[in-house]
Amino acid sequence: MILGIILLLWLVMAQSCMKMRMSDSKAKLQFEEAGVQLQTPVKTINGFPLHYAQTGSDTLPTLLFVHGTPGSWDAFAAYLRNKELLQHYRIISIDRPGFGYSDFGNAMNLSAQTEIIAAWMDSVYNNKPFIIIGHSLGGPMTIKLAAARPQYTKALVILAGSQDPAAEKPEKWRPILFKTPLNYLVPGAMRPSNEELWYLKKDLVDMRPEYEKITCPVYILHGTKDMLVPYSNVAYTQKMLTKTDSVFVTTFEKENHFIVWTREKEIVELLMKLK
Repeated sequence: MILGIILLLWLVMAQSCMKMRMSDSKAKLQFEEAGVQLQTPVKTINGFPLHYAQTGSDTLPTLLFVHGTPGSWDAFAAYLRNKELLQHYRIISIDRPGFGYSDFGNAMNLSAQTEIIAAWMDSVYNNKPFIIIGHSLGGPMTIKLAAARPQYTKALVILAGSQDPAAEKPEKWRPILFKTPLNYLVPGAMRPSNEELWYLKKDLVDMRPEYEKITCPVYILHGTKDMLVPYSNVAYTQKMLTKTDSVFVTTFEKENHFIVWTREKEIVELLMKLK
């Protein structure tokens, strides 16, 4: 009976906890306190509701932030309210499909996500270029988005990106979770994360031809002590980017996977140089 009660409580909690997202009302209040106006629109793209957060003037070039897995737009909240960046950029951070408030829980492979996000880029394009910044699984997304919309893309910034299929472990246990009732035991954002990570290795193999469409400058930032996405991804990405002679690597010695937050100063400095 005790085990049954514990299981029941976990089932209830698993459906409601660890969604890793902030409500729009709470986010707007935090940004208002920082003196920054935050917009949180939802655009319907090919029937899909894509939620995102935006600050800055629509007349400026766009910094487009793409989060990893699991996650949501607020992984980049500090950048969206950075007063220095706001002088030069419109800043947008999306909830990738399946996360945040973009049809939460409905996981997709990278190609399906790219189709939606690239069409969304068309809808918000303001005749100024995009600089696309991706963290972790958001790294390969930057490659795919730039390949899909090269005419919009001025530069890519890959933060601890997971581009190398050889660095992805098989992890054959993942479909046992999302293809069976055991999925109900997986909490919050870990459910769509588990499913898209199962797709990832094949996604990374399939996207190899897309590297040839990348001609813009690419900036790769990675820590040598990244235990989640190995530093070997840097060499792989450099090798694959054969059509651009502007690939720049910043190595953070003894730094882990979370450089979005621990190396914010250096990332902001780079984005300012790209203006």
